[in-house]
Amino acid sequence: MLVQEFLTHSATRLPRKVALVCDNRRLTFAELDAMTNRLGNALVDKGVRRGDRVAIYLRNSVEAAVGIFAALKAGGAFVLIDASTKPDKLRSILSQCRATALMADSRADAGELVDLLRGVPSLTCGVLCGPVGPDTDARLHLFDEIQIDSAATPLPSVNVDQDLACLVYTSGSTGEPRGVMCDHGNVDFASTSIMTYLENREDDIVLGVLPLSCSYGLYQLLMTVKFGGTLVLERSFVYPALILQRIQEERITGFPGVPAIFAILLQMDRSAFDLSSLRYITSAADALSPSHIRGLQDAFPGVSLYSMYGLTETARALYLPPSQLASRPDSVGIPIPGTEAWIEDEDGRRVGAEQTGELVVCGRHVMRGYWESPEATARRFRPGAVPGERLCHTGDLFRTDEEGHFYFVSRMDDIIKCRGEKVAPKEVEAVLHMLPGVTAAVVGVPDPIGGHAVKAFIVSRGDPLTESEVIAHCRAHLEDVKVPTYIEFRSELPMTPSGKVSRIGLT
Repeated sequence: MLVQEFLTHSATRLPRKVALVCDNRRLTFAELDAMTNRLGNALVDKGVRRGDRVAIYLRNSVEAAVGIFAALKAGGAFVLIDASTKPDKLRSILSQCRATALMADSRADAGELVDLLRGVPSLTCGVLCGPVGPDTDARLHLFDEIQIDSAATPLPSVNVDQDLACLVYTSGSTGEPRGVMCDHGNVDFASTSIMTYLENREDDIVLGVLPLSCSYGLYQLLMTVKFGGTLVLERSFVYPALILQRIQEERITGFPGVPAIFAILLQMDRSAFDLSSLRYITSAADALSPSHIRGLQDAFPGVSLYSMYGLTETARALYLPPSQLASRPDSVGIPIPGTEAWIEDEDGRRVGAEQTGELVVCGRHVMRGYWESPEATARRFRPGAVPGERLCHTGDLFRTDEEGHFYFVSRMDDIIKCRGEKVAPKEVEAVLHMLPGVTAAVVGVPDPIGGHAVKAFIVSRGDPLTESEVIAHCRAHLEDVKVPTYIEFRSELPMTPSGKVSRIGLT
């Protein structure tokens, strides 16, 4: 099935059912389908063709959800870019994927958007969402006007399931963004597999507080549209009490989150809210500790809790059936339906129970590779024993117990998982090294809320620096999650025999 057919099929079956609740709006499947048709037709009129990339640089919103399906209906692939991405990185991503169209918030600097149209040769048009700014360009079009002027006529299907559906950008060990190529078949298989073990049904009402720009957040939209449920899409979890109010008001049944969210939730007084509608809670992106599991079970008795492991390159890989939580709370379970996983040593040999090695995943959910990065693709995605089989070498160390349940041990690289998002130390260090006379080393340290927090060790041989100056500098160049929480000044940093800074022992 093509991904845009998730919506068209549900709109045919359930035209009057509410599909999306967001920004005080309630859209039925028929209304959402019509809006995506209007934008899809407009994109085609502006030059989007089969395989073209449509970049969506928006917060969680109706417009972002519409843009995803409109890009697909136009025959293209959508590229979700986190709304906190800084201008230089945004320009780099747009250039790297050679985006044809860009959807952006009109509240952004109109001059910057015009500069992007002029500075990224592949861009032919932009769609502005929200209130209109004073300065526009002839190539910039208004989302609201498109919804008035463009036809809601269904678009002809031009894709096959091996066509690219989306690029999901993720950072590798260098911090450089890489676009994970997901074809329609990848997304369809992954969605169906996850829906199967979650036992999703049409009366599920799913809460979406995770950014659509991350794989975990994106699949909440795609899956809910596919099984005909309702997605309540929120900007974030910044105001937890308001989210609990939404769960009560909308009678939420599914609550996907990350450990950082659940740590906050467990510290709150929840007695004022009726949360009895919840049927299941899922956790991914970072390891859910046994203490968090016990806390969630105590707070939500009778609610199914799914501890999961996944990465953008496979969407999901492992899940622990709720029935196994009591006996193995520190496990992330078994392969998702229709897939296989095992552990290999450094020589590529499968290892037995209780032995540690790299997790390898096999299945139709293993994505196509990294956009125009053949070397990185070859390292991560390798051929299997069966002709045409593609394996994902995750870069994470695991072990299994005697019954075949998987346990996360550690990452093979230095990536920090902070608030459910990846932070590459080298990227933060590069920003710190922009300060005159600074040498820095960045590590992840345990944090009761975020799972891990970013800590920077700094040697300054230039003008005296304060912690507040360092943090202000980082905020100007990095997304919020990558800004160090802790700063420690030192007279020197530990070095390896080869002269490199050693992170070992820095805590």
